[in-house]
Amino acid sequence: MHGFSFSTAIRVRFAETDAQGIVHNSNYLVWFEVARVEYLERFAGGYQRLRDLGVEALVLETHIRYLQPAKFDDRLLIHARCVDVRGARFRYEYAVERAGVVIADGWTLHATVDADSLRPTRVPAWLIAAIASAELPEPAPAS
Repeated sequence: MHGFSFSTAIRVRFAETDAQGIVHNSNYLVWFEVARVEYLERFAGGYQRLRDLGVEALVLETHIRYLQPAKFDDRLLIHARCVDVRGARFRYEYAVERAGVVIADGWTLHATVDADSLRPTRVPAWLIAAIASAELPEPAPAS
């Protein structure tokens, strides 16, 4: 999907559906987290690397827009990108795709904090560099 540097596959489990047979809205936040953790694993050495350095990344805000329902056994791609890295804050954007169609999108806003005091601390320079590298624009096709 254009503009996203990363995606991870999800197969909807029966336990994720509600009485109407569609995915319960709370599962989208879980899928966003799965994508974030895998994004960090691929591009920055994993979330545990932050924790090992005494830094936590807290969720400050979330937003989801539901466009079409997902159902049991759907195969989805959760696209993720990290944007707006400033000071102690950064934001992930997501697109949930089924068979080439975006069925939901959203974002999560985060802050890095000292693990002991929970006071804001700047996003580590190595993480900023890893995100910048991951989010380089795709080269234009040759003409």
